[in-house]
Amino acid sequence: MPHLTMQYTANLAPLATRPLLLALNRSLIASGQFEPLDIKSRAIVLDDFLQGDADSGHAFIHVQLALLDGRSDEIKQTLAAGLLAALQAQAPATHGNAMQLCVEVCDIHRASYAKAHY
Repeated sequence: MPHLTMQYTANLAPLATRPLLLALNRSLIASGQFEPLDIKSRAIVLDDFLQGDADSGHAFIHVQLALLDGRSDEIKQTLAAGLLAALQAQAPATHGNAMQLCVEVCDIHRASYAKAHY
């Protein structure tokens, strides 16, 4: 725990996802809330997307951080701010098109989460 999913629009491809994921993971590690090996991150390209009601060429990156419930709103806000700062520092060039960066922190119901170690 936690699970981090970064979704990005295909018009940002080819996007160097590994450095972005590394920056996001380092932000989470620096928070002191997680052990490094517990952070599971992945990047998903969105081939089919639309922003607004027309094909504007705009782009976005949406990061969702899912973690076990029980952390305060203050901690979640701090995590979101750190992830957004990491995204901003690594943001790709959009070649004149607008881009939005978003971070969402979600709770996973602790009682119904299961995991195994091997």
